[in-house]
Amino acid sequence: MATPTVNVVRWTALVTGITYGLLHQSTLQAKYDEQKAKSHASHRAHLIEEARKAYVAKVKADKAGPSSLITDIEDPKFDLEKVIESWTKDS
Repeated sequence: MATPTVNVVRWTALVTGITYGLLHQSTLQAKYDEQKAKSHASHRAHLIEEARKAYVAKVKADKAGPSSLITDIEDPKFDLEKVIESWTKDS
């Protein structure tokens, strides 16, 4: 049988190990959550920048495109291929 001193040392080591594990796990979880939040913010900023660039490109295309595109069927300069091509570019 183990002496009372050995049992106290064993139980103390067990409680100390569990406490250390819980504290270490909470520290690692906090670091992970912080890194995940930074990653999410970076990804969101990247998406916003892409959308901004796409919007600027669309505005430039809209300024140049509609003035040269004739959609009136009765107009003698009407070109169906150009209209269909512009529809496929928009989608």
